[in-house]
Amino acid sequence: MRSLAELFLTFAKIGLFTFGGGYALIPLIENICVEKKGWITHDEMMNITVIAESTPGPIAINCATYVGLKKKGAAGAIAATLGVVLPSFVIILIISFFFDRFLQIKWVAGAFRGIKLAVGILIVGAAVKMIRKTERKPLPLIVLSISFTAVMLINIFALRVSTIVLMLAAAFAGLAVYFIKRRSGKEAPK
Repeated sequence: MRSLAELFLTFAKIGLFTFGGGYALIPLIENICVEKKGWITHDEMMNITVIAESTPGPIAINCATYVGLKKKGAAGAIAATLGVVLPSFVIILIISFFFDRFLQIKWVAGAFRGIKLAVGILIVGAAVKMIRKTERKPLPLIVLSISFTAVMLINIFALRVSTIVLMLAAAFAGLAVYFIKRRSGKEAPK
């Protein structure tokens, strides 16, 4: 029971003190769950991030659910998920009662502008950290370069490309590489 409370409180702290959505939570989840508590490894965190992004639902909730599941099974998944969700839910509920008046306060509006900038920096920081941990093999570097270039071109030219299309293209590329390696005998089938 103590472990469940620790999971809940850890993710409640993450959910309470982080603004900007799931991507802004990733560095904090990694710091606490990998570096401080040792619940998961760096490789698991990178895998969680990829899987959480490609499955339905917010990335932070998916990450919390995975960590809780790994630590204490289904009860841990529930505790971690509730922990990351409840603080935001309560805060948004309270703000919704006063939203119009809340945004008219100059210091609140200024704080939100500062938070937007900080969130952008957190997301870039998480990306740089993940890039540094990427295997220094040709294939991951090629995939990284192509993905980065594609995202930049999509943003520069303001193209409307569905994330579903991007995810399916990445899945197709991954499967193609797997079957090419399998056929050439470099990787034994599992």
